[in-house]
Amino acid sequence: MPVDHNHPGAAQEMTDKTGVHQPEAEASIAMLGGRPLQPNSGIPLDLNWLQEVRVNTSAVERRAQSQVARRTVKKEWQAAWLLRAISCMDLTTLSGDDTDDRVRRLCAKARQPLQPELVRKLEIEELDVKVATVCVYHLFVETALHALEGSRIRVAAVSTGFPAGLSPLAERVAEIRRSVEAGAGEIDVVITRALVFGGRWQALYDEIAAFKQACGAAHMKVILGAGDLLTLRNVARASVVAMMAGADFIKTSTGKEPTNATLPVGLVMTRAIREYAQQTGMAVGFKAAGGIRTAKQSTDWLAMMKDELGQSWMRSELFRFGASGLLGDIERQLEHHATGRYSAEHRHPMA
Repeated sequence: MPVDHNHPGAAQEMTDKTGVHQPEAEASIAMLGGRPLQPNSGIPLDLNWLQEVRVNTSAVERRAQSQVARRTVKKEWQAAWLLRAISCMDLTTLSGDDTDDRVRRLCAKARQPLQPELVRKLEIEELDVKVATVCVYHLFVETALHALEGSRIRVAAVSTGFPAGLSPLAERVAEIRRSVEAGAGEIDVVITRALVFGGRWQALYDEIAAFKQACGAAHMKVILGAGDLLTLRNVARASVVAMMAGADFIKTSTGKEPTNATLPVGLVMTRAIREYAQQTGMAVGFKAAGGIRTAKQSTDWLAMMKDELGQSWMRSELFRFGASGLLGDIERQLEHHATGRYSAEHRHPMA
């Protein structure tokens, strides 16, 4: 599987469910069922749509179990999938003891995620494999930008009172603006989970729309905190509201909850993305974050994206892993593919 960032397109015009005339398909960012999809610009809140959202929890759990029970890809095909996983990675450090030096080391790893010797053994020099972004706190945005200059790797900042998201709205909006002004190309925002528990969908929509306006041209990833939302139906409805409010991506978790990215949650969110695309003609990305630490997990998630949404969602433009430890295990698997031996973990430091 080549690491390809080209966008498919076709010359076609369409009108979505809301009656909004879509531009010609040359501007499309994805294909779903042969239909070109545009970037998400949001739609008015549709409470009838939310009321109709249902989730068959037992069916979702069975589907997730069947996903991990499948035989995994092997040999050169496994190596190709793991290289794709690297290209979809948001390499992340969000610790209370982060420093400028740690962020610089992480950025060096982002620029060269595989050791040069391993790249030569795999004969992939021409692919120039890099991660998609480096994700940091606002304080380190400028440090990351300087360290990544000239690399094509974007800088993402967590915002809006991450991870709890409970500071006053005006402060959260101002925090987004500061990160955008500092140069962050992507902003990961946190919703107020209490609005989901209370079914206050208009308030949630307005909150996310305010975040989107503050992001400007920066891509907005909306963190649902799925581990806190109690039911899969809550996850589905929060996903729909976030997309209606203009999310570029919906993201499972902050990585700080007791339960983070799980395949059942991922299935519910990706199916919400699929329905939204079918109804509106607009594509929303998906980010799985928290608890994804092994190469096998990364291929499970990629396989799920391919099954549920198609190949357009197997690129960094529409799919991301929030990861720190994952890259080290992928390196070890790739070294085993190249040499037949597993290397020691200490040979693949992150930062």
